[in-house]
Amino acid sequence: MNRPLIISDCDEVLLHMVVHFKEWLETSQGVNFHLEGHNFAEALRWQTSGELLQPADIWKMLGRFFDTEMDSQQPIKGAVEAINTLAEVADVVILTNLVDERRNQRAAQLAAIGIHAEVYTNQGPKGPALQKIIAEHAPSKALFIDDLAQHHASVAETAPQVTRLHLCGEPMIAHAIDCAHKAGHAHSRIDRWDEALPWILQRLEEPAHVEEIG
Repeated sequence: MNRPLIISDCDEVLLHMVVHFKEWLETSQGVNFHLEGHNFAEALRWQTSGELLQPADIWKMLGRFFDTEMDSQQPIKGAVEAINTLAEVADVVILTNLVDERRNQRAAQLAAIGIHAEVYTNQGPKGPALQKIIAEHAPSKALFIDDLAQHHASVAETAPQVTRLHLCGEPMIAHAIDCAHKAGHAHSRIDRWDEALPWILQRLEEPAHVEEIG
């Protein structure tokens, strides 16, 4: 029988992103950053005029950040140790919403901090991409970890047999984002890896079935 499969997001699950993005914008790009939840459309304002950045400019800033600043991203507390512990009993892959051209850069970024895992890139909802990963690996069971509620909703719709953990390790935004567990799309919400790891290990030991949300 194949091993279980962990499919984990990266930014705000394994690596801090938004805190480094904010520092970079405010110190070098002339942009103030104030984020409530994940509403980037109203988070970025030009320092000189106070006007909101247009969506095209926001995408340019995000692209420039990932092109030049990925090395600044630091691991979420406990993430490296937890993922490597999980890798002893399960296969681990990363499903990250970056353009495909950045896949190798993301893999190298994670390897540099001690996480050696296959990286899959995606744009948009993650349910369809996760289905393809499961079909490729044919695991005994699968567990999905992400910080965004909409991705849990997508996975719940397309692959309800997958156990889903909502984890946001960035305190700057964890309190403000929508909770997938409260919405009924994730089996639990845990924002600390020292608490998430035993929960995940317990789920991996249980028989594979469609778990009830509760």
